[in-house]
Amino acid sequence: MDPQRDASKVESKEAACPVSSYNEWDPLEEVIVGRLEGATVPSKHVVITAGMPETVARLYPAFGGKRYPRIMTSAAQRELDEFIRILEGEGVRVRRPDVWDWKRPYRTPHWRSSGYCSTCPRDGFLVIGNEIIETPMAWRCRHFEALPYRSLFKEYFAAGAKWTAAPKPQLLDDLYDEGFVPPEEGEPRRYVITEFEPVFDAADFIRCGRDIFGIRSSVTNAAGMTWLRRHLGDTHRVHELESRCRQPMHIDSSFMPLAPGKVLVNPQYMDPARLPDFVRKWDILIAPEPDPLPRSAWRFKVSMTSPWISVNMLMLDPERVIVEKSQVTLIAKLADWGFKPIPCSFLNYAPFGGSFHCATLDVRRRGRLESYF
Repeated sequence: MDPQRDASKVESKEAACPVSSYNEWDPLEEVIVGRLEGATVPSKHVVITAGMPETVARLYPAFGGKRYPRIMTSAAQRELDEFIRILEGEGVRVRRPDVWDWKRPYRTPHWRSSGYCSTCPRDGFLVIGNEIIETPMAWRCRHFEALPYRSLFKEYFAAGAKWTAAPKPQLLDDLYDEGFVPPEEGEPRRYVITEFEPVFDAADFIRCGRDIFGIRSSVTNAAGMTWLRRHLGDTHRVHELESRCRQPMHIDSSFMPLAPGKVLVNPQYMDPARLPDFVRKWDILIAPEPDPLPRSAWRFKVSMTSPWISVNMLMLDPERVIVEKSQVTLIAKLADWGFKPIPCSFLNYAPFGGSFHCATLDVRRRGRLESYF
């Protein structure tokens, strides 16, 4: 046997696979971008409304299970179309999930729900190398969110990708703390979900080659983090970071690696001094306070996201970065730090769950598995 020859065969096989992405900054070649068609307001449930502003939480009993108003979807669609034009203009191949009717109700033996939307593929799927992992999401309205992506995943699987699904959660009442109240400043950390079974959103994890960073949140429990750590085995190291947010959800508005040796940190949600020692050897770039939103962004006020969605950017390579057009202070900072910001309007997309990082799923980045720490 020739180990060197065998290793070259493995590398050649991986290079031929259409799915290959190890971090957040290697040159992006192919990406899945979410859809707005069929988007439906989530049904009211404690895991969704806990920690939301009261003005937003009050909307769910009245509008849950109904289509989002056209005035919201049409404005967001114009921005999404522009985002896709920018990606394609920068040489990225864009793929889309199937159109889906999320208003149609469904049920399990234990509960009933309508769906949500296909706007944020980053939440439900984690690409690690040539493997697509379907994650066990904690929202009942997202239980079947993988279906619109199935034709794409079958295509990637036929071309050599690995395709894994974490254990489908039951999402019984035992998973949720029905009386949950977010902790006040100084109180012990508590979460709206229990350890009844493993659940996690992919967007609670961010990739830096062999090192993957994650947070516990309103949708990711310790059991979910343990499942991912065991599944990846010795090839990766999964690190839990501490969030300052009273009700955290998704790491990509708190901790965003931009290039080897550079990470952007939201100081309101994450204390730079409490990052692991090996991370603090990198350049810790402190995100500026989000710029005030223009009056035309009134729809943002019914969003489940915070103004710190400004940090939710998409790296096209270690220099080019797509960033919200209204965030002029952040754009200037990025340029000062040596990046090449590409402004794009995306505020109207926020009510559907996120920004550029959330709205995409890396399929292929030109690079290989490396250790940066």
